[in-house]
Amino acid sequence: MHQLTYGDIKAATDRIAGRIRPVTLAPVDPGAIRTAHRDPLDDRPVEPCEVWLAMEFMQHTGSFKARGAQNFIQAHRDAGALPDAGVTIASGGNAGLACAWAARQQGVRATVFLPANAPQVKVAKLRGYGAEVRLIGSEYAEALAACEEFAAATGALASHAYDHPLIAAGAGTLLEEIRRQIPGLDTVVVAVGGGGLFAGVATAAQHHGIRTVAVEPEHCRALNAAIEAGRLVDVTVDSIAADSLGARRTSAMALHAAHQDGVHSVLVSDGEIVRARQALWDHRKVVVEHGAATALAALTAPDQHVPGRDLPTRPAGPTRNYRPGSGEKVCVVLCGANTDPTDLAPRPTAH
Repeated sequence: MHQLTYGDIKAATDRIAGRIRPVTLAPVDPGAIRTAHRDPLDDRPVEPCEVWLAMEFMQHTGSFKARGAQNFIQAHRDAGALPDAGVTIASGGNAGLACAWAARQQGVRATVFLPANAPQVKVAKLRGYGAEVRLIGSEYAEALAACEEFAAATGALASHAYDHPLIAAGAGTLLEEIRRQIPGLDTVVVAVGGGGLFAGVATAAQHHGIRTVAVEPEHCRALNAAIEAGRLVDVTVDSIAADSLGARRTSAMALHAAHQDGVHSVLVSDGEIVRARQALWDHRKVVVEHGAATALAALTAPDQHVPGRDLPTRPAGPTRNYRPGSGEKVCVVLCGANTDPTDLAPRPTAH
């Protein structure tokens, strides 16, 4: 298995330059995010942390996936390894959209496999990007099997939602852009599903001495479970963010990246994810997926208290939030916005 390197991310940065939208950063209001509690004996003044939002949901196709898809296709084109049959993928989510978009950008055929019961809005979006959509079976596994058969029969290049070094390296280009805009960045916070974004961002961050906080829903924790077990394991998936973070198993690349210095794993509840997503709408009129709000939830989730203690402490078990230190510079990646916003608008009250 190819382990991701910083060289892979540098190559991807050069390869996709000018082909994707540079990320926009927005500062969080000073004092909106609380800093960690200090030792009472530490009399140094506490400086507020500096928090930025990386608005990657404004990327082509509405998510960071456009970076990896563009890198994947361009790298194969540069190597003369792009077949006449084009590319194929089984995904009705952000990866499928990104693959179809990147293929159209490159003038390449894209064949996307979905279960027959896939939402019509996704099918229409994919066709809007010029993809040929094939509806197979009633479950993702059946669509995936058909995709693999198609690739074997036609020679089409099979892409993957997250478990490929070119896909992860493309995602890692995001960190390169962020650190150029935030000199002295200390920490980057990312949501984790299959682990492509995390693997890319953590690999780049580790090279620059930047901490990575990997955030997962508590009942959708493929990476956290793999870290605990020391190997890849299957997990049950049950979260409001499962549509984008619902991988049953993380990638070997992601687990390798998680073992590097400066990586912290955090689990958040669905309730905190919903609250973070609503807060982005209430305070900024920003609409993101539950998966994107998962990253912010790590900073807004409350401290846990142990009975009989005045100060919050860390109970045994998984970390439930991330508290920046005094003066810490943090960037939270809001990675996608392919969501239904109707549950965010405040309901009118009866008079």
